Amino acid sequence: MGDVLAYEAELLGLVREYLDFAEFEETVKIFVKECKIKGKPLPKSAGVSLRDSKALTIQKDLLTAFENGEQKVFFRLWKGHISSSVRYSEPVAQKLEFYLHIHFATYLLKHSVGKPDKAELEERISHFKTYLETKGAALSQTTEFLPFYALPFVPNPMVHPSFKELFQDSWTSDLRTRLEKFLSVTLKAKNTLKIIKLFYFLFINLLTEMLQQLHEQLVESERRTMTYLKRFNKMQADYHNLIGVTAELVDSLEATVNGKMITPEYLQSVCVRLFSNQMRQSVAHSIDFTRPGTASTMLRASLAPVKMQDVPLLPSLDYEKLKKDLIMGNDRLKAFLLQALRWRLTTSYPGEQRDTVLQAYISNDLLDCHSNCQRSVLKLLHSKSEVVRQYMARLINAFASLGEGRLYLSQNPKLLRILEERLKAEDKDSLTRENVLGALQKFSLRRALQSAMIRDGLIFWLVDVLTDTDCLSDYTLEYSVALLMNLCLRSAGKKMCAKIANRVLKVLSDLLGHENHEIQPYVNGALYSILAIPSVREEARAMGMEEILRCFIKEGNAEMIRQIEFIIKQLNSEPLNDSIVSDDEEEEEDEEEDHDTMEADLDKDEVLQPQLGELTGEKLLTTEYLGIMTHTPKTKKKLFPGVHQSIDEPLQRPVTPGYHRTVWKENLWLSQGRICLAQSDFSSVYSSGQNGFCWSVKPSSSAWYNLNVDFKVHT
Repeated sequence: MGDVLAYEAELLGLVREYLDFAEFEETVKIFVKECKIKGKPLPKSAGVSLRDSKALTIQKDLLTAFENGEQKVFFRLWKGHISSSVRYSEPVAQKLEFYLHIHFATYLLKHSVGKPDKAELEERISHFKTYLETKGAALSQTTEFLPFYALPFVPNPMVHPSFKELFQDSWTSDLRTRLEKFLSVTLKAKNTLKIIKLFYFLFINLLTEMLQQLHEQLVESERRTMTYLKRFNKMQADYHNLIGVTAELVDSLEATVNGKMITPEYLQSVCVRLFSNQMRQSVAHSIDFTRPGTASTMLRASLAPVKMQDVPLLPSLDYEKLKKDLIMGNDRLKAFLLQALRWRLTTSYPGEQRDTVLQAYISNDLLDCHSNCQRSVLKLLHSKSEVVRQYMARLINAFASLGEGRLYLSQNPKLLRILEERLKAEDKDSLTRENVLGALQKFSLRRALQSAMIRDGLIFWLVDVLTDTDCLSDYTLEYSVALLMNLCLRSAGKKMCAKIANRVLKVLSDLLGHENHEIQPYVNGALYSILAIPSVREEARAMGMEEILRCFIKEGNAEMIRQIEFIIKQLNSEPLNDSIVSDDEEEEEDEEEDHDTMEADLDKDEVLQPQLGELTGEKLLTTEYLGIMTHTPKTKKKLFPGVHQSIDEPLQRPVTPGYHRTVWKENLWLSQGRICLAQSDFSSVYSSGQNGFCWSVKPSSSAWYNLNVDFKVHT
């Protein structure tokens, strides 16, 4: 109640002001009389005519400043008499203010006799640039205003075809008329309707806040929907695949009960279907589905055929305009464009849609990998804006997640060095460094880039970083260890590690006991590789490496135990000579890997959130940068996937953590039993047992998948 009494006079004044404006003359008399009787403080009314006179004076001063080009005077009056709620919330006021800044920025060019004063002109241009980077940035997504963001950078805008209209008398006259109408309405409302303006201000603020929340919820819901849809499609495909495989296994079991032999080729075809869709497309099948009267027939009958959903190609874009804005636009626009381009790649469906998106990026040289210009898109990695640097690193990491993308990026000889510099310059916990590291780790799948990273001493940096793992995120830890392993697989990398053998062995032995078990395969692989060097083995023996490894044998799982046994065997081996075979000349062709793995971490923790009315993602691209349809789908060569070594051994081929998790680990869920699936020919073993019989296969070729599964059928 005390607060109300403190502002009672102002509240009564607002009521009287509104009654005067609405011309409730009798009500005003009664209201004033009753206030006097009750002793209520009532401010004297300024009168409508007096207020109108004041509004006219302000309007006249503003128009005079406009005509005389008095920029400072004008904007001082503008900010003083046009409320912030109007200037920031009403589109009409925002657009008018934008054109007023253009008017004052170009005033000297239009009205000076001879050359304008250089210092004053530069001051006005600088003021306009500051406006574009602050308040004016809100209109950078609007097509109407987008060309004017280049105005401060044009040497002579009077002759530029995009800006000729600004220097015509008709343009200035039209702008003055718009200003006069706006001031007539706004100043009158400001002076005569305080209570309505107060209500309007509170209502607009509330509405703006609600719309902002709803917009954020909508963006987040769309992102989640896309993620869940992709997961659902994958789960549905896996489910149908498993049902089909189950039917095949029932066939094989019933055949054995009836005394029929099962050929290795038949079992191979079943297992290929189980392990990978890519295998199923690559390997010829000879499965007989015509056996009547079996349980598998019923299972197949219950399975509705999966209809492949047609995935449309995404609209083509105007890449010339995109690249121009990535170089010339303000930082907020750059960040939104980088985010949208990455989302287009990460949220596209694997297959033709994603391949087409990537091919369009590459054929239009989106990242200027083939350009020698000083101002290229890659320079965004050196941007002063942390958000721009981060979103550029995210986009490069997304490119590097795909084999074709890595090939494209590797064609720029300077990019690797830029990424290495950025890696060492960024803060330890920054997302920019995470994504740069992720891109470099994926680059290490290519032999030429491996060699360059080894020459640049990246192994030393990695060992330093891994000395203190407490301050590293899981992503940084996994990709650092995986990168170290990939570099250690090369003879040059092994020799580099030999120079700091004690430090490398200390770091790797500490990592063996790390709580993040995802890094264990890479630690084992790195250890196994560097122990091929005699001097490293001697150092390892001196520090009691075998005892350390045997401690982990007692605590590790079966896979870990088998790999450590291989490492101990390598530790105790005695080479015929003290040199290892160099692989530095084997650069002609990567056995790469079609490792295409778009991990979810690429889109995590988005720091850039749109304001109300700002376009983002695909809406931004298709609204402002729609191009002519130029899709040229490219048939992507798929290599036969798989790991060409036993899982019992430490890793001996370059991998990425994302690919290793999704391809290698998914195939290990059968490791409770044991099937040996050969890529080539098989020799079979058949034996009877006390409770039934056991049928197994073993490879007679060295190239095989060791998934070690035994199964028994009881009679």
